[in-house]
Amino acid sequence: MSRNTHIAAHRGALLNFHADPGNDESPASYDYFADGMLVVADGRVVEVGPARDVRATLGSDIPEVHHRDNLILPGFIDTHIHYPQTDVIGSGGRQLLDWLTDYTFPAEARFADPAYARSVAEFFLDELLASGTTTAMVYCTVHRESVDAFFEAASAHGARMIAGKVLMDRNCPDYLRDTAESGERISRELIERWQGHDRLSYALTPRFAATSSEEQLVSVQRLAREFPQVYLQTHVAENRDEIAWIKALFPRSRSYLDVYDSFGLLHDRAVYAHCIHLDATDRARMASTGASAAFCPTSNLYLGSGLFDIAAADAAGMRFAMATDVGGGTSFSMLRTLGEAYKVAQLSGQRLSPLRAFYLATLGAARALGLEHRVGRFAPGNEADFIVLDRRATALIARRMQQARSLSEALLIWMTLGDERSVASTYLLGRRVERLLPSP
Repeated sequence: MSRNTHIAAHRGALLNFHADPGNDESPASYDYFADGMLVVADGRVVEVGPARDVRATLGSDIPEVHHRDNLILPGFIDTHIHYPQTDVIGSGGRQLLDWLTDYTFPAEARFADPAYARSVAEFFLDELLASGTTTAMVYCTVHRESVDAFFEAASAHGARMIAGKVLMDRNCPDYLRDTAESGERISRELIERWQGHDRLSYALTPRFAATSSEEQLVSVQRLAREFPQVYLQTHVAENRDEIAWIKALFPRSRSYLDVYDSFGLLHDRAVYAHCIHLDATDRARMASTGASAAFCPTSNLYLGSGLFDIAAADAAGMRFAMATDVGGGTSFSMLRTLGEAYKVAQLSGQRLSPLRAFYLATLGAARALGLEHRVGRFAPGNEADFIVLDRRATALIARRMQQARSLSEALLIWMTLGDERSVASTYLLGRRVERLLPSP
């Protein structure tokens, strides 16, 4: 390495996934080193393994960053979250359609103001990173200003983010309504400005089928073909009243998912939030097209939408990963989200093992987004986004960790009792992130 290379060796307990461990927690699917070392140079992973072996390959001048027995692992990846809903998190107790009308739409109206959009974007990213999430797939609003503000803030952080302008041309307030033509034109301009800039990617973002006309969905299909490198994000089968509404709006479609399929919007760069009330045909179609589901347990429980069927998704071979869905979701913390996912499985008579839960928030999410060769695991050449979880974040966690007999038990303690306080540090491209905003 050249004299100007910035290199460091991070030492602590270390977890790195290679595959889905499943509920049997296959030991071949991951590496765990009680005393491990991660070597990072110029923002990239160079080497990972047992500390004694890795240390022997390094020069004596390589600085070592000690994390004691705290756990080093890839940064969390959130596959569905709304930054404009930051200020309505924890609002009301309504179900989906009332919640959108009473809280979400009025809040999103404020994002026409660039200064307001910028302030929320900065707070949102600060919270996200403090919670250990280093990559996310993010909704903006219909306003161009909201997209520019978010991407500018993400670029300043150096974070890997995916986001896009919401598209709505019907069944929404006039103050948030665009047209098929204006939505397509502005989306194209934003793609040309932001796609591939720094670590940023664009996502075509029809809010959900109810708020987009057939003409607008055709325009989304046209943009997806014109820009095959961009993503698509939307919602499907979240709430039974929503499903009935979609049936009335699109009577020729077999199902809610089939609406999107009829416009060519199921593909391997598409992420569909919720996917609660799918049937076997829908799940098979998701699997065959490579589209992914975003499992949003805190939102689904808070809004009373239903329980994601993990076993049915697995049986169909349908890809899914974890998501907070702030602000319907009730926490930025992926640890809290994993804890709620565990409970959803329990309520369904199913199981979500702790190792699999952490896989779904790291490498599993990276695979859902087609980013496994960039983030989500410690592989040589991958971007060095990682976090350190504190075994002593609270007195209760510290006490419980003393009783943990295995890695799986320790992970379950973090996802049951942990939150953002458990994230001792967050690193983007090998550099520690400091909170930009003062604590209240």
